[in-house]
Amino acid sequence: MRKIVHIDMDAFYASVEQRDDASLRGRPVVVAWRGQRSVVCAASYEARRFGVRSAMPAARAERLCPDAVFVPPDFTRYRTVSRQVREILLRHTDLVEPLSLDEAYLDVTETKTELASATAVAKAIRASIREELALTASAGVAPNKFLAKIASAWRKPDGLTVIAPERVESFLQQLPVDALWGVGPVTAKRLRERGIDTLVKVRTADPAALRAAVGSWADWLVKLAHGDDDRPVEPNRPSKSSSSECTYAHDLTDLDRMREEIDGMARDNATWLQRHGLVARTVTIKVRYSDFMTVTRSDTRTATNDPEEIAKRAVALLGKTEAGARAVRLLGAGVHNIAGREDEADEGELRLF
Repeated sequence: MRKIVHIDMDAFYASVEQRDDASLRGRPVVVAWRGQRSVVCAASYEARRFGVRSAMPAARAERLCPDAVFVPPDFTRYRTVSRQVREILLRHTDLVEPLSLDEAYLDVTETKTELASATAVAKAIRASIREELALTASAGVAPNKFLAKIASAWRKPDGLTVIAPERVESFLQQLPVDALWGVGPVTAKRLRERGIDTLVKVRTADPAALRAAVGSWADWLVKLAHGDDDRPVEPNRPSKSSSSECTYAHDLTDLDRMREEIDGMARDNATWLQRHGLVARTVTIKVRYSDFMTVTRSDTRTATNDPEEIAKRAVALLGKTEAGARAVRLLGAGVHNIAGREDEADEGELRLF
């Protein structure tokens, strides 16, 4: 039986800002640009008490909490702190699977230290994060990833929840249906409309009703409802894509400016590929017009990480949209179908490196 720990930093971006600026401590902090087109990247727990949440429009956050301090995000700094957190995790095991900058799974069935239990490992990690980085993290300990992730959110912030194997069933009995991985507000509403409002009711739900609510996910959700999750912690999970996008404070109408923006984003993605020793076959762009209509375009060819080539393909894709003829509020560019240096980019092709 595996011993899995899920570490989740508490209000990560906002906590970093409060740590680094003493004047923000104890105040409602919203990490976002002000304006009608911005969204909240993170909110401190002081701001959350007013109903402010991540991904909420910044304008709504300002209405909910007029006294909030808005801080523009600094992702370079957040990535630096994230790397420091990961160094702490790697002291205990090499089986670390980052999910984002602020959370990760660890398989501590066997560890590098002499700590006797997964609970002891989780306590040591949280203590190191507090002492070395002046931040807090919540942790969940359980026999699998699904349960560990739920457990880490159980006593946030700065909490530790342990679900021992003998406690799994009693823990599952407490959970609402939206505790299931992949069940968001819309799916949860569809399930509740069919009388499936708790996790254990998923087990006995009419299969047809369950499929009508969640489609092909039905069998997987039934498995999770029994507490079964055999997914391993994957420390070297391959990246499948990289992308970036920007929503502009004022609609763009100058096609040359749009080309420059797409060119820069595409080059950023190429740099990311080179830094990680990867190549990509597909270049994509995303365009959202002023009326919110969104289109994407893609170009798949021989794999590359050459900035000139990727930028050229991305800018050419812009010509296949109505950008310039129509005002644009958002642009994005990305690379997909990613392979490592030693992978063959396509069947029958020569290795690129």
